[in-house]
Amino acid sequence: MKTLEDPQLIREIKGRIDNLRADSPRQWGTMSAHQMLCHLSDSKRGVMGGRPLADASTFLQRTLIKKVALYLPIPWPKGVPTRPEVDQMVGGTKPVDFARDKAALLVLIDSISSAERDFTFVAHPIFGKMTDREWMRWAYLHCDHHLRQFGG
Repeated sequence: MKTLEDPQLIREIKGRIDNLRADSPRQWGTMSAHQMLCHLSDSKRGVMGGRPLADASTFLQRTLIKKVALYLPIPWPKGVPTRPEVDQMVGGTKPVDFARDKAALLVLIDSISSAERDFTFVAHPIFGKMTDREWMRWAYLHCDHHLRQFGG
């Protein structure tokens, strides 16, 4: 099971982020590559407690949907609506400088995957409370999903 507990997978994800260009074409959805970087950063900041995330979970999402999303070996579906607080067209951080926003995401990848965290995970807005292992699985899958969106 791929997670950001694995140093090799951390390097892989960071390399894929590093290879992303501002003009990388999307394979689906409406975000630009730059908006996607900001979306991933906002999502990571949110679950690390640095950005407000509204609870939109239901019992079904906190149980069955979470297990399916995190543990079934299938890619996440395309076109799932983005939460407004991490949607760059609504309440998310607006892209400013591609290189700076990319660097910020790489730092957040290091922070979220660190064994010695200086934060406590808050509840995921859809999946609710999660274990550290579930957070590392989610962090990997979320990055992988959006990097595949841009061919990376």
